[in-house]
Amino acid sequence: MTRQSSAGLCAPTAVPELQAILTNVYRFIAIDVETANPDAGSICQIGMACVGARGVEEVVTLLIDPCCDFAPMNVQIHGIRPEHVAGRPLFSAFLDAAGAFLARHMLVQHSAFDGRAIRRATEACGRPPAALKWHDSVLVARRAWPEFKGNGGHGLGHLKAALGLEFRHHDAGEDARAAAEVILRAEARMGLPFAEILATPSGAAAKAPARTGAAITRRPA
Repeated sequence: MTRQSSAGLCAPTAVPELQAILTNVYRFIAIDVETANPDAGSICQIGMACVGARGVEEVVTLLIDPCCDFAPMNVQIHGIRPEHVAGRPLFSAFLDAAGAFLARHMLVQHSAFDGRAIRRATEACGRPPAALKWHDSVLVARRAWPEFKGNGGHGLGHLKAALGLEFRHHDAGEDARAAAEVILRAEARMGLPFAEILATPSGAAAKAPARTGAAITRRPA
């Protein structure tokens, strides 16, 4: 069932939280979304972790009014309720603000869901989906840690424990930062940029020794 925007005709047309990043250039942007119900396009929260030469440099978390009903199971997972998105921007406002920014960057998602959700929400706005450059951090993790296959897997829940990641699962900003950290740790382990890890056959990637002096720079602790 579709509900009217809780923001009504006064829905914000600007997204000021994005202003700090829109003019910057990053190595890649890790993106995670949370949805109001099982419809992939019902995005109610977007997280973006912006990765530069020093590692994760900015994390932006946005609440979005999805203009639809919230399913109890989804609320139980992420804790976002209709009252939390009241007066927040619509997804169309996010596209207006960030569409060009996303189009010029490599994007990372942990599984294919986030890209599918962005595409579905874009179509729901009556707009043609952009040809975004998506990369899957699950595939990168499979190449970097093949030993996790059948032994916990490569989902963020298991990687959190196995790699000692610290984040709050099912918060879009936190999950985006975790996906970015998975990429950075895989690069450090393999001695390769993640695009090269993905381009290498999985068996060969798992056996590849780490390069010395590889151009992978991490943010100082």
